Amino acid sequence: MSVEVKLEQGRLARFLRLRGGIAERRLARRTSRAADIARDLAPGSMGRYIDWHIRSGPGGLEGVITCDHPAVLFVLNGTRPHIIRPRRAKALRFEAGGEVVFAAYARHPGTRPNNFMAQALRLGR
Repeated sequence: MSVEVKLEQGRLARFLRLRGGIAERRLARRTSRAADIARDLAPGSMGRYIDWHIRSGPGGLEGVITCDHPAVLFVLNGTRPHIIRPRRAKALRFEAGGEVVFAAYARHPGTRPNNFMAQALRLGR
């Protein structure tokens, strides 16, 4: 799974389509800044999976920020409460209160959505 966020330069980019021109340099700066912010806001190691590039689209230049982490959709959209069961063993093993606990299943409370990509877009202006 991969999530993609696009920054479009608009009419100015269509007018100044020259490769390496002012519009492309400004878009590259803005895209790079938004990607850096997304790396900082991403939880855990997810920031290492964020990359950006500039491409020419049908409406002009686009700055694209992608995150290829396998769990990115669960972080962006959140999860509902669910039950976790062991897949390759008879019991789950985890630590609770400093003690090792074995259980047949665990009730996960779910997670709140963390749309760090959209937040990076807003902050990266």
